Amino acid sequence: MEKYYYNFTKLFNFLTFVLAILSFISLQVQPISSAKTPPSYTNFIKNKCNNTTYPTVCIKTLYPYASYVKTNSIRLCKAALNIAIQGTDNAARTIAKLAHQKGISHIEAAAFKDCIYDVKDEISELKRTLNAMEHLRGADRKFEWANAKTWASAAITDAESCMDGFSKTKVNPAVRTKIRSCLSDEEKLISNALALINHLY
Repeated sequence: MEKYYYNFTKLFNFLTFVLAILSFISLQVQPISSAKTPPSYTNFIKNKCNNTTYPTVCIKTLYPYASYVKTNSIRLCKAALNIAIQGTDNAARTIAKLAHQKGISHIEAAAFKDCIYDVKDEISELKRTLNAMEHLRGADRKFEWANAKTWASAAITDAESCMDGFSKTKVNPAVRTKIRSCLSDEEKLISNALALINHLY
């Protein structure tokens, strides 16, 4: 038990470190007040969001970035990824907090451990997606575009894997509800980002 707790704590500390890096990355694209945003910018976002799985969520989360995006599809994808990263950050913090509450069972602890690994993979995959997006103007555009789609899809798979772990495990219903809620929110954000990437060209 002591060894298990030690490994779990190491994993938690690593996740905390990665979240700090995530916070830095997410600062690279900041929302701007939409008070004086030209209608052409918001219309561009609305039209693009119609191609996503969750258009209402897409419009609501991306409108604040309209002045940054303008009518640039690559910037739109980057903003959507930035929002997805922030969503993953929030989900990871919630999961980490729940994982360290008192009174969780061995079964719940195992589910949390697996979920934290999944979230860690999500973080890596979203970072790889952003990296691929940075190279879309080069000679390897098609290759990098395929990479971006692959990594974003993998991030969704990991979110689903975490949810499945709690669905198939006997855990506190209140804990399961909180986990599913935060993971569902971030999965919608990642799904929208992937949809925008898929319709980039």
